Amino acid sequence: MSIPGSDRLIDSGMAQLLDTLEEPAILLSPDYRVLAANRCYRRNYEGREVLGRYCYEISHGSTKPCSGVHDICPLKGGLELREPQRVLHIHHSPRGDEHVEVEGRAIFDEDSGDLLYYIEIIRHSRAASAHVDEEGMVGRSEAFNRMLELVQRVAPSETAALLLGESGTGKELVAQAIHDLSPRNRALFVPVECSGLTESLFESQLFGHEKGAFTGAHAAKTGLVESARGGTLFLDEIGDIPLPLQVKLLRLLETGTYRRVGSVDPQQADFRLVCATHRDLKQMVEEGRFRQDLYYRISTFPIELPSLQARIDDLPLLAASLLKRIKVAEGKRLSSDAIACLSGYAFPGNIRELRNILERAALMADGDEIRPEHLPDECRRPYGAGEFSVEAEDGLLSLEEVERRYLEQASKQFGGDRKALAERLGISERTLFRKLQKARS
Repeated sequence: MSIPGSDRLIDSGMAQLLDTLEEPAILLSPDYRVLAANRCYRRNYEGREVLGRYCYEISHGSTKPCSGVHDICPLKGGLELREPQRVLHIHHSPRGDEHVEVEGRAIFDEDSGDLLYYIEIIRHSRAASAHVDEEGMVGRSEAFNRMLELVQRVAPSETAALLLGESGTGKELVAQAIHDLSPRNRALFVPVECSGLTESLFESQLFGHEKGAFTGAHAAKTGLVESARGGTLFLDEIGDIPLPLQVKLLRLLETGTYRRVGSVDPQQADFRLVCATHRDLKQMVEEGRFRQDLYYRISTFPIELPSLQARIDDLPLLAASLLKRIKVAEGKRLSSDAIACLSGYAFPGNIRELRNILERAALMADGDEIRPEHLPDECRRPYGAGEFSVEAEDGLLSLEEVERRYLEQASKQFGGDRKALAERLGISERTLFRKLQKARS
């Protein structure tokens, strides 16, 4: 069988093999042309010719491969590493852009070692949306997609996940997504806010208690560990748990058993663990404020959640989605000038702060459009404004000194995320590193 636009012949057995797969799948030539597509893939692109076209043209609307536009290309990686590849991309489809996980496998000639075909299996991701959505995670930026790829990797397993990031970055939403994508999604997702729990309250909340176990225990109570049986236990702000309680938690994780307060009968625990914190647990371990053995128990698979500044390209999408979720903002939209104002703001409180700003602005706007004058004063100042002056005692500061002060201010607001800051400033990470070294010398 010959392919339009290609001089390659396709083994009919290979084409039939694709049709045994339940997910959309395509067979590619080394030059990225689609040699064959299974029924599921053709159904997704019904009415469009796909054979003979370049995969990046179909999936990305691009004129060059993914590796030429910042994405990781499965085919290129498969050729270089000669092993299976899994990457998360945003693909164009008749339904619009969507997050997909692409699994690729190369088929080499046994004699020459040359690549014959490359099979790509495409799975739609249910973890997030690339469009305005009234619930769940939304995003399209590189920083968001890197985080989402890790979520996709860990979710199907039983591995403990540790979510790290600033307050307000949406750690509970990510934990919920891990649960929803896991084999345990038919059971409960049980969140536990660890901040401020006393020792007695911690045990009672987590393990439950028997009737009469303590003053006021008029009836037996099921603990959150028991409620999470078969599901996911999410320990939010685990870095706030005092040392004495860390011992009890460690025992639960090591033995898989617990006792209700007031009971001597051991209970068997059965949950998948996801933890989250905005604190630097490694530093806390070094300072003796967090148990090292507990840290290694919970940190098998760490996931860094990007700050809003690190994914500022997602701001219009996030804002539009949040406006749909805020009751008082129903039917309201942001003007382009308001989006520009917000794009220049540092957002120390991240997405949670953005939501608060939008709710306030919606109340301030009498019409359907939210404009800059409806935003808080701090959002209307230029990025970093008011932190330093360009004036010196003997006149203006030199350009070198202005750049030094600006970089110092920007570094503080980006919280050490050098890659995101470099992207924001429009320079390479290496150039930024060199400038920062010069500024601090």
